[in-house]
Amino acid sequence: MKHLLIIVLVLFSLGTVNAQQKKAEKATFGMGCFWCSEAIFDRLAGVTSVKSGFEGGQISNPSYEDVCTGATGHAEVIEVNYDPSKITYDELLEVFWKSHDPTTLNQQGADKGTQYRSVVFYHTAQQKLLAQQYKAELNKTNAYGKPVVTEITKAEPFYVAESYHQNYFVKNANQPYCRLVILPKMEKLEKVFKAKLKH
Repeated sequence: MKHLLIIVLVLFSLGTVNAQQKKAEKATFGMGCFWCSEAIFDRLAGVTSVKSGFEGGQISNPSYEDVCTGATGHAEVIEVNYDPSKITYDELLEVFWKSHDPTTLNQQGADKGTQYRSVVFYHTAQQKLLAQQYKAELNKTNAYGKPVVTEITKAEPFYVAESYHQNYFVKNANQPYCRLVILPKMEKLEKVFKAKLKH
């Protein structure tokens, strides 16, 4: 009887883990420096993890130095795992488009180059449709006063960046770049998306 109870408990816990894995979905965005992007999306309720990395280039396993040359074709991106029952893909898109300038081609502020391009890498046909509809609406309403140039393209292999890039803002909050560039973005996030943030 005791063995039967253990088997039932093990099967139940495996079922719970599988249900949680099925619930989780993935989104990938490039919006300039991934230090900023990671810090922003990591604060959202419903987001379970954020990884900084590279996507959309011609070589496998590029290093940060490789990507910085602009010659590999990769974009600095974040891979976001989220629970769609707590935050929708549409809500992620809203944060994405309101947290950077999607009208500047291959540039965010002082960061210039194709690695800093505005890009949505979609993982499903539904994500593609939602991103295209959102972009079309932004351009139709002239939301930014200039055309949105965000690239919408199918997800490609994602390469995780070196460990020192992960949780960069948390680990380096006093660095000049963090104070001058990332902190104002975080302050804007607190104002615009306060209801969507983790407590």
